[in-house]
Amino acid sequence: MTTTAAAGTTFDYKKNPFTLVYADAITKNEPGKVNINIHPVNYDLNSLNVVANVYTPANYDPTKKYAAIVVAHPNGGVKEQTAGLHAQRLAEQGYITIAMDAAYQGGSGGEPRSVDKPQFRTEDIHGAADFITRYPGVDPERLGLLGICGGGGYSLNAAKSDKRFKAVATLSMFNSGRVRRNGFADSQLNTIQQRLKQASDARAQEKAGGKILYAGDADMTDAQIAALPFDMYRQGYQYYWRTNAHPGSTFKYTMSSLVDLMRWDATDQIELIEQPLLMIAGSKADSLYMTEEAFAKTTGAKDKELFKIDGATHIETYWVPKYVDATIGKLTPFYARTL
Repeated sequence: MTTTAAAGTTFDYKKNPFTLVYADAITKNEPGKVNINIHPVNYDLNSLNVVANVYTPANYDPTKKYAAIVVAHPNGGVKEQTAGLHAQRLAEQGYITIAMDAAYQGGSGGEPRSVDKPQFRTEDIHGAADFITRYPGVDPERLGLLGICGGGGYSLNAAKSDKRFKAVATLSMFNSGRVRRNGFADSQLNTIQQRLKQASDARAQEKAGGKILYAGDADMTDAQIAALPFDMYRQGYQYYWRTNAHPGSTFKYTMSSLVDLMRWDATDQIELIEQPLLMIAGSKADSLYMTEEAFAKTTGAKDKELFKIDGATHIETYWVPKYVDATIGKLTPFYARTL
């Protein structure tokens, strides 16, 4: 690891046997020792191979019963980044956790690559529940859910109908449908119809066997990153392309995905969530409006809390130690009480 002035520590995925790119990541399993372990797994989801990491707590005994937590990664992320970090930290609290790569993304199967449709991302979460509730030692009646960024929006969507999840939490929730439709901070309202036409044309071209078009793909210099208009995007490029880069992680997604994304919204029918709900976001996050809007609409959840991490931006909640500690400090009693 080398230290950079811009964003703290830079991680090299090649230096970790599990290609994990976060602080204090597991480097080896020690069966029988008093520590947590990581177990790379794969399973079938609608004829696609999904890869995931399962984290088991210290002194794990498969004959005992443990609460389990599914952790859904951000848009463009993979299980080796912040989703893995939070899965590992929760395993340290005694939970069996799973962080999976979304279908069509990361190490999971599916063609074309980098499809990013809400129905697929939501199904990823249902599929992780299918798998982890059958894992040795898991009590299927004590299943929790944590969604980070885009994974937070999709976790809310999954929890509306999947009542296997007894408790739901989000971190820096990102409503992918609203942003793809309206632009970040509603900055593209005037071009919705134009962008819908582009997405429709891209789908037509793709289905006709033509070139697959992508959105969100760019190779930016440090100066170009610094010039981006929002903290989330500036810090996001630093996180995903510099300090915590992983070969499975990419910002790009098929342009045709926008046909599905732009008509979707994480808050549609959100009143169906009646499980205990904890929503966490940075007080200085320029994405905070999405968490606040969703929280206000969860009228069916009587046991709910919105917790703002003082001083944190969106991306800083992914990795800054004091902010991760604050998140785990809220999640631990929440899951202990509700699971």
